[in-house]
Amino acid sequence: MTAFGMGLQAQARDDLLCVHVVKVGWPDDEDKRMKIVIVGAGIIGAALAHRLTQEGAEVTVIGAGAGATPASFGWINASFFLDDDHFRLRAEGIAAWRRLGAHVDWTECLCWEEEGAGFDAQHAALEALGYDVDVVEAAEFARLEPNITPPARALRFMQEGIAAPSITATALLEGVKSISGVTVRGITTRAGKVTGVDTAQGHIAADRVVVAAGIGSPALLAPLDVSLPMLSRPGVMMRTKPVQRLFDHILVTPGQELRQDRTGHIWAPVAAQHQSDDTTAIETPPHRLADMAITRLNTLLPGASLDWDHVMLAERPVPQDGLPVMGRCGPDGLFVAVMHSGITLAAITAELLGGAVLDKPLSNAQTALLAPYTPARFQSG
Repeated sequence: MTAFGMGLQAQARDDLLCVHVVKVGWPDDEDKRMKIVIVGAGIIGAALAHRLTQEGAEVTVIGAGAGATPASFGWINASFFLDDDHFRLRAEGIAAWRRLGAHVDWTECLCWEEEGAGFDAQHAALEALGYDVDVVEAAEFARLEPNITPPARALRFMQEGIAAPSITATALLEGVKSISGVTVRGITTRAGKVTGVDTAQGHIAADRVVVAAGIGSPALLAPLDVSLPMLSRPGVMMRTKPVQRLFDHILVTPGQELRQDRTGHIWAPVAAQHQSDDTTAIETPPHRLADMAITRLNTLLPGASLDWDHVMLAERPVPQDGLPVMGRCGPDGLFVAVMHSGITLAAITAELLGGAVLDKPLSNAQTALLAPYTPARFQSG
């Protein structure tokens, strides 16, 4: 395995990915390397590509952009979850990022979105699941974050951190063949097996194809009789102009989530509790939503005089039941990986699905983690 944190360097880029070529595997017998095409250049596709390349496969990533990834908050956590299985997957997602040793700032999180009985219930539920959580009283909070008016109590999630989405995806793609500006029109097969992908510029051969194209995935899978129903879940992310360092933790307040990056920008979803936000359409102009978020931030950070410099609208890839989809589907050699939140789950998806793509046996624990999320649950018959 690579020492990712030592071996990869990336510049902060949100533009289209360039083509990178590297020869790995068995240089004297290169034709024996498994050829894999990943459709999708966001954080899920990038993490899978990195993993499979390190395992010796010849990987090509195709993406006309990075989809929802640049507009992601970047929060790696298991404090948000839909059921116990989902918690275990997300908790293992945190552990997988630590195993990867990637560009994660383990900043911790201070959360006080709930009060009273709701606060106590959230604390008890996470503690019962074995999550690393403490209650922080006002005096301790003021020591940790002196620029924030302290709440009476906050939860401190010690395991959580931030992976800057575009920077991390770009870093993971170093040493991987990637093609931008090309649209995949379909997945080709012969005798029930995947043979590659069809583009306007011609055919790209592959032994395996992984569809990690976010909301574009259902259209690619449907001709192969693979159903992937999705919810409409647009989201808006706002970034401020850079300012001096104001706080160090991820902050989850009753009306706003926020973080500050290494360059001084503050990132904030315009919807409170954005991970569970069920908005189906954005009808307010995004710049107006950014203005409203700035008003909330200036109240939370008095004297900061914040203003925004970038607002991003993206359709979040949320399968119909809200849970991740990853695994084999359709003809032999076809795989899918679509989920929200991709930032939290990218590293563990690369481990679980990467092994399956390479026909490597999974451990009993890995099989149990993967079992609830296979695409078979959406297939009829």
